Amino acid sequence: MAASGSHTPSGDSLHLSELRIVLLGYRGGSGKSSAGNTILGREAFDLKTTAQCVKRQGEVAGRQVTVIDTPGWWKNLPVERTPELVKQEILLSVSLCPPGPHTFLLVISVGFLYTEEDRRAVEEHLTLLCETVWSHTIVLFTRGDCLGDTTIEQHIESEGEALKWLVDKCGNRYHILNNENRGDVTQVTELLEKIEEMVAGNRGGHFEIKRELLEKIEVWRRKKEDKAKELCMRVKKQREIHRTFIGDSLHLSELRIVLLGSRDAGKSSAGNTILGREEFDLRTAAQCLKRQGEVAGRQVTVVDTPGWCKNLPVEYTPELVKQEIVFSASLCPPGPHTLFLVIRVDVSFKEEETNAAEDHLELLSERVWSHTIVLFTHGDCLGDTTIEHHIQREGKALQWLVEKCGNRFHVLNNNNSGDATQVTELLEKIDELVAANSGDVFYPERDCKEGMNLIPEEMFEKPSLPLKGAHSIYPLLLSMSGGSRPETGYDGSDQMSEIGSVAESLLRLVVPGDDISDTQSLRSSVYSSQTSEPVCEHNSGSKSSREKSSLDVMSFVLRRIFCSQNNPCTSDASNHESEHRSTSTPAERTLAVVTKLTPETSKGFTETSCRLQCSHAGLFQCSLTGLVFLMKREGEVLYRTVQWDENLLHSTGQTPAGPLFSIECLQGSVCQLHLPHCEILSGEGLDSLSVAHVTGDSVEFLPPLRVTDTHVVVNIIDLSLWGLVRMFRPFLSNHSAILSQF
Repeated sequence: MAASGSHTPSGDSLHLSELRIVLLGYRGGSGKSSAGNTILGREAFDLKTTAQCVKRQGEVAGRQVTVIDTPGWWKNLPVERTPELVKQEILLSVSLCPPGPHTFLLVISVGFLYTEEDRRAVEEHLTLLCETVWSHTIVLFTRGDCLGDTTIEQHIESEGEALKWLVDKCGNRYHILNNENRGDVTQVTELLEKIEEMVAGNRGGHFEIKRELLEKIEVWRRKKEDKAKELCMRVKKQREIHRTFIGDSLHLSELRIVLLGSRDAGKSSAGNTILGREEFDLRTAAQCLKRQGEVAGRQVTVVDTPGWCKNLPVEYTPELVKQEIVFSASLCPPGPHTLFLVIRVDVSFKEEETNAAEDHLELLSERVWSHTIVLFTHGDCLGDTTIEHHIQREGKALQWLVEKCGNRFHVLNNNNSGDATQVTELLEKIDELVAANSGDVFYPERDCKEGMNLIPEEMFEKPSLPLKGAHSIYPLLLSMSGGSRPETGYDGSDQMSEIGSVAESLLRLVVPGDDISDTQSLRSSVYSSQTSEPVCEHNSGSKSSREKSSLDVMSFVLRRIFCSQNNPCTSDASNHESEHRSTSTPAERTLAVVTKLTPETSKGFTETSCRLQCSHAGLFQCSLTGLVFLMKREGEVLYRTVQWDENLLHSTGQTPAGPLFSIECLQGSVCQLHLPHCEILSGEGLDSLSVAHVTGDSVEFLPPLRVTDTHVVVNIIDLSLWGLVRMFRPFLSNHSAILSQF
């Protein structure tokens, strides 16, 4: 294995007595800190994730070497998703080795595939330092032992255009280290020689950043530190006032908690940390899950909810998720003491996420804010930075949200569940919250009524129910009964009364202390009462039909409750499958007004490209391909079909079920795709469909959000290559009607 790169003639005149190095790269696997240790020849850097720059020095091969390790960014996320703290530390790294670094070592592991998303992330983060940074940068490959007999040049060539572009951008300067073989000092001396050659090529100069910029950053930093101290003092004073009034009188023996947040916020991990054991599955759940345990001498109930897409408004959240959020408060009667809004600290928090959090919490009504605490996860990523400092640095969006929750917040390190103090402090904050609310909890039958009105009437029309407790469970009952009012001539009041009675019975079943296990015979009889008839046949006016409808509704809801209470880790497979292949409801079809447009086309030698101009937010369908785009705002979409790599698909047991579309648009313009399909089988054919997201030489298979008679719907964050696939079955048709559109 060669450790080569671009060389210039060297001599003794190039031997520098001092070298200043800054390490840059992604977090979680690039090997920055290990590379620093290899260069200095000792364990100078901690291998755990760091939130601040760390400076270490030592003598290496007769030179005084200074190495600055910086916090890493997410490997394939754009710079706007990087926390402000990390971006500022990257900029300030230059000032830690005055008058400036001789080189930046861009650290990349050869053990990971290098994609176009990775390349863009590197370009955006290095450009924070200004365009001249590239003339001072060397690509430092780590994990050289993974190459075996392959040369680094062969590796660069085989990885594709993204990596070749990056190496070329750095003037074809690169080197490879084997961090596992630190005894090989030649790999370090060769690296130092390459740095000296680069400095000579830069006429002996080092990297400099404008002093004015550094001064502005430092002023801004001090201002944020002052504000963080103010916030800390304000919260401390607020807590002292609460404790003065509470004393030891309000140490609740029972606590009921609901976890809310986006899909990747760390809700389930937080629940496990609170309960002190692995109670919640970390995979995405479609339904609420309730778990209980004794924590610090208290009986604690935790309800985990399905997450929403972090940067999309509530109208794009699936009906099931919204109903589960509203329903969650009813799972810990008489209501939760607190709701935790879970947010991770290792990803930047933007205004879109604030709007999404606000919309989703207010499904539960405006009163929810007085019972909410912001729970930050991934606290280990903060390092020595306080959570108050993080809040101030992240900007107005996060500050507004924290203030909306009464400046109540806490930070958890889910990777250090053995630290019991972080949980006991959190429970004490819940005591203080309940005291501030005069002992009041969030009552769903009282507080959720306003939240129910926030859900559009078209999604489920909700008459007022006089029965206590029926408000919170009504959306679930109505959604399972068809989600719409009866036809003309049907007396709806009787049906509402019956559903109210069902709701009251169901609420009794979930009250803590009930012996659910004694109802196994009822559970069996409920399951056996299922028939193939539609639920709630509203067009039947007879009383017996209406009674049958209510029993059907009850049976479905009982199944949900019993599955979550008695066998929570096992989902009902048939329900899960039916969710994915269900067609849109009449209400959704009413709301989803699609604008059909004929795109501009341009023909190449082998393909046709389309351009669709969407003038506003909403659904737009291409008249040529059948593609439907859900636009968040006005925008232009470019798309074309490209060739499937069928060998790649077949190796995963999949085969194309439609064309592979290459789609481009302004980041964040499109939030959902409707990909056309022509499966004619209502069961097995639709079940086998999934969405392939192709990036470079890898493919990710995503479950559909919904499958209609004509389209497969999927939420998206970024655009690249998207297409439909199905499990390989040789006897099924090739669906040429769709595959041959172009």
